[in-house]
Amino acid sequence: MDSINSFIHLLDKIETQDRRLGMTIKNLRCLTGGKSMELAYAMALKLAEESEKLTLLTRALPAYTGNPRALQDVDAVAAESVPIEAGFTIEGWFCIRLPLLLPKKERGSASYIRGILYPALRSFFQGKAPVRYPESIMIFRHVYEKGRPERRYRDHDNIEVNMVSDTVAMYVLTDDAPPCCDHFYCSAASTQERTEVYVVPARDFPQWLVLEPLIPDEGVMLHENVPEQRQKHV
Repeated sequence: MDSINSFIHLLDKIETQDRRLGMTIKNLRCLTGGKSMELAYAMALKLAEESEKLTLLTRALPAYTGNPRALQDVDAVAAESVPIEAGFTIEGWFCIRLPLLLPKKERGSASYIRGILYPALRSFFQGKAPVRYPESIMIFRHVYEKGRPERRYRDHDNIEVNMVSDTVAMYVLTDDAPPCCDHFYCSAASTQERTEVYVVPARDFPQWLVLEPLIPDEGVMLHENVPEQRQKHV
């Protein structure tokens, strides 16, 4: 009986959040008829925040049925809905591509990022030999759609990256403490918005900087395993 009550209680919260989402959409629709796109932008961010809150609630709902496969099945749904690419570049660097921009800090919970990234990395590394990069640089490359005005680019220090860095560190770093791993942030323009994360040995970072402007619109080719000629360096 308690499990049924908990399920219903969460479903009530989902319905309440859904109404908030609907109201935000209506408000945004009204603003699009005016001339102030700055107000529309603020409301669009609020819509994104309300949407993420609803997603977090609905992701938790299947587990309240008591089905032992709930977590696994929800992870599978997330992987299908938000496809994440992972692999190794020809240089032997680890890379992931998320088909979204990371959220701003303090815009609601960003735990959904871990919810989609962790299952993807767990699946990618299953059956693979451990890969660890000592003394590395973790690079966040924020890729914006070419039509977006540069003034709408996000400040690097205002983007939530911790959920990503912590999850990636579990799989490819010996330690994510500052003496072992530094962070580097940059932005670029392409045909599709996304977030690219690279883990590059510190000695290779100058080479990555040289190659970065040459990264194609679709991103670099990724391999399932570290190319053989680079394995001895990892």
